[in-house]
Amino acid sequence: MTATDPALTALSQGWCALSLLHGKIEGHIERALQTGHGLSVREYSLLGVLSRQHNGPGGHLQMKQVAEAVVLSQSATTRLVTRLEDRGLLTRYLCDTDRRGIYTDVTDAGLALLDEARPTNDTALRAALDEAAENPELAPLVRTVEALKVPV
Repeated sequence: MTATDPALTALSQGWCALSLLHGKIEGHIERALQTGHGLSVREYSLLGVLSRQHNGPGGHLQMKQVAEAVVLSQSATTRLVTRLEDRGLLTRYLCDTDRRGIYTDVTDAGLALLDEARPTNDTALRAALDEAAENPELAPLVRTVEALKVPV
């Protein structure tokens, strides 16, 4: 294959369209969450991931797992956790069975903010997808996103 191979060109164009769709959605949601709740998309995502933890076996995530879930490096995730902890939205404590392990839980204030922000996130996502669906290059991707059935 050469750099001008039609298959590579199509693949590159598809990737650019996906990247454009992601950027449009994230920007739309970011503005809505910042305006309505003082949250970034990453903060909202982190609160969402951590709110699904539980006290049963495997119920708490290690920082590496949290970082993977919110698509950030471990150091960026730690900084984000610290910012949310400073705002009283998260709390950290040592694991009972492994004193090296540190758990992070969402506080009642964090859960309340997450619940308050969820409709804003969902409305902004729907609006961004509807807007993107009007673009013929993005419409197939929007349909794909809408058809996904991801287990929660």
